[in-house]
Amino acid sequence: MSSTLKTSSTLKKIAVFDLDGTLADTAGDLIGTLNVILDREGLAALPLEQARDLLGAGARALIQRGFSAAGETLEPARLERLFQDFLEHYGAHLAERSRLYPGVATALDRLEAEGFLLAVCTNKVERHAVDLLGALGLGHRFAAIVGKDTFAYSKPDPRHITGTVERAGGDPARAVMVGDSRADVDAAKAAGIPVVGVSFGYTAIPMRDLAPDRIIDHFDALPAAVADLVPA
Repeated sequence: MSSTLKTSSTLKKIAVFDLDGTLADTAGDLIGTLNVILDREGLAALPLEQARDLLGAGARALIQRGFSAAGETLEPARLERLFQDFLEHYGAHLAERSRLYPGVATALDRLEAEGFLLAVCTNKVERHAVDLLGALGLGHRFAAIVGKDTFAYSKPDPRHITGTVERAGGDPARAVMVGDSRADVDAAKAAGIPVVGVSFGYTAIPMRDLAPDRIIDHFDALPAAVADLVPA
């Protein structure tokens, strides 16, 4: 075997994180951009708390859900135009109101100290994920940052997670997913990877109903939850 090939003994444990609603509360900037698009199209803005549950599946789905909430459907060509408008505006305003959830940095420190690689697998487009994590001071901590457009598939397709693990150089047999939505839970289960659900993210379905392997209410509880799920 070539010495350049990675074997199971050289691969490391890995924790893969969703971004929006998991590592960071990004609703203010995402819904703010949606409301800019709605206003341009002559529709009323959506209150932030009402619109939080529209998040979780990427920008196209957010636009579709936002227009549906406003009583409109979108033809594919119009949706694509609005999607491009959304990306342009959001890219210039993605870190104005977004904040890490409490305890994130300390939890990442603990996982790294315990030998974990860290990676991000998000339905945000890759360049926005990279830019946002950089603005939040976390970008350098991840062995891979994978977005909705990185591969030809995205969550809930399990290959989005397994591809992230591979890109980061992690061991799929010692991987764990951390997320806040059905897409995260379903993709992890289909990949055969244990999943920790956060209770504070963006989902219209309560996390307990999605039945992840563990649920945490604060990042302080993450290292212990991961230790229960990933072999030492």
